[in-house]
Amino acid sequence: MKKIYNPDKKDWSEILKRPTQTVENIEATVNEIFNDVQRRGDKSIFKYTAFFDGVNLEDLLVTSEEINRASNLVPQELKIAIQTAKGNIETFHSAQKTERVSVTTTKGVQCWQEKRPIQKVGLYIPGGTAPLFSTVLMLAVPANIAGCNEIVLCSPPNKEGKIANEILYTAQLCGVTKVFKVGGIQAIAAMTFGTETIPQVYKIFGPGNQYVTVAKQLATKYGVAIDMPAGPSELLVVADDTAKASYVASDLLSQAEHGADSQVILVSTSKQLIDDVSSEIEQQIKSLPRLDLAQKAIENSKLIYVENHAIALDMINEYAPEHFIVCTENEDFYVDNIANAGSVFIGNYTPESAGDYASGTNHTLPTNGFSKSYSGVNLDSFTKSITFQKISKEGILNIGNTIELMAEAEGLQAHKNAVTLRLKDLQ
Repeated sequence: MKKIYNPDKKDWSEILKRPTQTVENIEATVNEIFNDVQRRGDKSIFKYTAFFDGVNLEDLLVTSEEINRASNLVPQELKIAIQTAKGNIETFHSAQKTERVSVTTTKGVQCWQEKRPIQKVGLYIPGGTAPLFSTVLMLAVPANIAGCNEIVLCSPPNKEGKIANEILYTAQLCGVTKVFKVGGIQAIAAMTFGTETIPQVYKIFGPGNQYVTVAKQLATKYGVAIDMPAGPSELLVVADDTAKASYVASDLLSQAEHGADSQVILVSTSKQLIDDVSSEIEQQIKSLPRLDLAQKAIENSKLIYVENHAIALDMINEYAPEHFIVCTENEDFYVDNIANAGSVFIGNYTPESAGDYASGTNHTLPTNGFSKSYSGVNLDSFTKSITFQKISKEGILNIGNTIELMAEAEGLQAHKNAVTLRLKDLQ
């Protein structure tokens, strides 16, 4: 990892640049596949699955028999772990339920807001270099709590034309209604337009590579909502002399192993800690099965020394990390003042891995600086708020003239007339 000391603020943007391709480099490919899927449906899905995943499928839908067989192959110990994580995720997301908000704004005018589930949702589960069955938990559990009627899951098949046993087991456990063997851009396009086999959905959730991220953004042009632009994983750790170097290094590597385009950053007020973390990374990385991927991510990553915590906080808010770990003596300073982060992990004994799997919070989070404006997935992500109002005779008499004056000032006579007619009948 490159070490940087006291960088000038004007250089922060370049130093903190993500190792991702620009949208322009990807958009042409995404558009081409979208257009093909829209025109040719399943035929297009089969073609791109053969091209990108190297397998010729006969069917896209995973049958209940396939799911049962796969579930039986998952070790009991892992099943218990998945069930434990599911329970924690359910507890945290169930607590996010809110009651109806109702208020009388003027005598005779009652307004209220209620939440309704999004009826059809699509879950994208990466399955390339790592089959992320944990993401099934993070998406299907709140979808079920919200009451979504149709929960469609798409995940890329392996060379044998199968989806990982753990993904299928978790999908069945969490109430997914249909599972399809399709990944990448073509999966997002299929859920956007619908095909002969794959249903169209109203909102698409889930992380993916840069191509999937751009595909999700393109889906919004066709009236399909998305959770957020969630691309390659990233982590920023802020630490001082109270942090344990081996822990910090392990956290940095835990995100680096996601993929070559991941990025991890340490911001520290301690030069000694930076040196110690660098040494720990060199040692710990050697034993990782995904060494090559982690090494490439580490090459894109930085160890940054700054003189004080105020500078560190400014830099972190500028970067707007997906995952943010705080390992400092004065942790409250960061907890109270962080403005831009997807999820925050506090203290030496709170690894980012906990949020990835089992603490209960959601791991589907905004990347690439989008935490400046997006939240991570939560229960509200699977609902929409509908407002209601009921006005009595007394109520329309109380606010009628206000409406008339405003409508007339805007030159909208029919709006005014809709009120005037009622007021005449009541007078």
